[in-house]
Amino acid sequence: MENTVLHKANTRGHADHGWLQANFSFSFGSWYNPERVQFGALRVLNDDIIGEGMGFGTHPHDNMEIITIPLEGDLAHKDSMGNAATIKNGDVQVMSAGTGIQHSEFNPNADIKTKSLQIWLFPNKKNVTPRYQQISLNPEDRINRLQQILSPNPEDDGVWIHQDAWFHLGKFDKDSTITYNIKKAGNGVYAFILSGNLTINGQELETRDGFGIWNIPLLDIRTNTEAEILLMEVPMQ
Repeated sequence: MENTVLHKANTRGHADHGWLQANFSFSFGSWYNPERVQFGALRVLNDDIIGEGMGFGTHPHDNMEIITIPLEGDLAHKDSMGNAATIKNGDVQVMSAGTGIQHSEFNPNADIKTKSLQIWLFPNKKNVTPRYQQISLNPEDRINRLQQILSPNPEDDGVWIHQDAWFHLGKFDKDSTITYNIKKAGNGVYAFILSGNLTINGQELETRDGFGIWNIPLLDIRTNTEAEILLMEVPMQ
């Protein structure tokens, strides 16, 4: 029996900090919804717009896998492991916070806003040694197919994390048909629609909608317009 949860874009939490416009698919900060604390191991999905020259000051994390996907513009990163880097659209960054890290992120540009996704997953082991990884993806590799951007395996495509999770990005023409097979029995998939209109297993979805589905072997995806999608397969236990 398949199980689903639908989070329409306009039901997300929102915070207006002036320099930061943030939308929360799951409870975060001062926005708390007991129905929307997590989807399996997926704890946070924040859709952020960061003002010119602004950002997050140094702050701590521990025992969380933190993934950042810039959608437009750049993010300058510094952390307590000695990493200083700028990530841009086409890059994926991951930090395993483990025993504890501190980091800051800001928009280094004076003339454009930065749009990015920040995603937190609970790890499958606690108190690991903190680590940082950043890669640049080829956007051509997601045109009309699913490009793997994250997995549990360092030798696979994309970044890797301490969790049995797989992320894919895809950018599809109208009237495309895509099948996604679940990688690990018991996992579910949370689909986040970056743009466009599509249907997953019979559920129609629009820009910035979130759709979680589990107890299924595969996803049947059909695009009704040009569409871009992020699929996050995660353990449900």
